[in-house]
Amino acid sequence: MTDFRPFEIIPGNRDKGMVILGDHAMRHLPERYGNLGLPEAAFSRHIAYDIGIESLCRHLCKRLDVPGVLGGFSRLLIDPNRGEDDPTLIMKISDGAIISGNHPITDEEWNYRIETFHRPYHKAVDETISAVAEATGKAPLVFSMHSFTPAWKSVPRPWHAAVLWDSDERAVMPLLAKLGADTDLVIGDNEPYDGALRNDTMFRHCMMKGIPHALLEVRQDLIGGEAGIAEWTDRLAPIFAEINADPAQHEYKRYPSRTGPYET
Repeated sequence: MTDFRPFEIIPGNRDKGMVILGDHAMRHLPERYGNLGLPEAAFSRHIAYDIGIESLCRHLCKRLDVPGVLGGFSRLLIDPNRGEDDPTLIMKISDGAIISGNHPITDEEWNYRIETFHRPYHKAVDETISAVAEATGKAPLVFSMHSFTPAWKSVPRPWHAAVLWDSDERAVMPLLAKLGADTDLVIGDNEPYDGALRNDTMFRHCMMKGIPHALLEVRQDLIGGEAGIAEWTDRLAPIFAEINADPAQHEYKRYPSRTGPYET
């Protein structure tokens, strides 16, 4: 277990004032869990990780010379983009796949996964964001990268990408505008999901702290290979850089969450 890393930090220039996150970038499991009772093929599906996101994050971090943090474990083990009190933190069933390694699960095992995987990942995110803030003396700009399936329950999803958010619109509005300027793209605004999720990564590290941010989802079939990843890197890198150059994206300002009041 000691050689299993629950996260990877991608090095970059902290003075750039930007951090890129990939919560569901990887599909790895420690040996002790086998395949959680699932067939090997399950780990090539979206239920295990966000297809294409690891490579896209690496390319963006390299192109922009900014640090990033990647989740090092499959979300089938525990979902880093859920709060510790979220009942979907460790899933029993995911898109029809029964995860026998997660059910039944003892309180001891539940807490072990939080302590061993979930918390170390979030500690790495917190430390990376804090290091960038310390280097610049300003709020960092945070982009969280995810991907979504081309269809859900046989219904096609028309969006090429989508921006998810709660109520802090500072990075969201320019991102939507710049992506939407390409008339060949269909861009979702809080579709196919709503970005207001209490205690998820953006809530925990950005909303609560008043840090500008946006969560961007790219459709998986568009970044399933190197050509698509290169295309989306070329598209996103200059947009991220342009947004990052705006001083308004580096001010601390806490917005009220649509999920309810912050805990004091």
